Amino acid sequence: MLTVHHLNNSRSQRVLWLLEELGLEYEIKRYERDPKTALAPPELRAVHPLGKSPVVTDGTLTLAESGAIIEFLVDRHGQGRLAPAPGTPERLRYTYWLHYAEGSAMPPLLLSLVFSRMPKAPMPFFLRPIVRGVSDKVMKTFVRPQLRLHLDYMEGELGKSTYFAGESFSAADIQMSFPVEAAGARGALGEKRPKLAAWLERIHARPAYQRALEKGGPYELLS
Repeated sequence: MLTVHHLNNSRSQRVLWLLEELGLEYEIKRYERDPKTALAPPELRAVHPLGKSPVVTDGTLTLAESGAIIEFLVDRHGQGRLAPAPGTPERLRYTYWLHYAEGSAMPPLLLSLVFSRMPKAPMPFFLRPIVRGVSDKVMKTFVRPQLRLHLDYMEGELGKSTYFAGESFSAADIQMSFPVEAAGARGALGEKRPKLAAWLERIHARPAYQRALEKGGPYELLS
């Protein structure tokens, strides 16, 4: 039996969604973030040394990293579903977006989160103006330009096809959901990026997505 080690408000929501799309049976073991630090609890380290989510266990197999988990599940259980045929241009795009989501899209979003929180962190009062100045400078000169670059790129790519890998929904869309949802939660979509906003509406309307939300619990990226 597949077990998803599910951390609230995390990438593991994508794994639940994929399993619902594939119609597979699975169990959920839930973990809650520390309310003060928002970090995963130490209990996850007993499952995987990095102590992060998602992690999937299946018998003696323990697999981490969203992209690796998605590839494994689609290859083993997809039976031709949720991935374009090998050797096609769509398959190349599919593979690209599976890796792009974490390799290129997420770093500027994580930097945005880190630097926006820095001025609010506990520190001596005399350091606060310095930290705020550094944070504002990095956000203005690097982080925000990078976010705009990547979001405009995604918007342009969705102008070429309905979904990221082509005209058919695929697991690449599942993988891309987290960075686009994270950007949307920070108000980075709006009227300037209507194709990304419409794509989010399409994927959120999928019955499997809704079932995954019901099973995964509150998902604050959508609030």
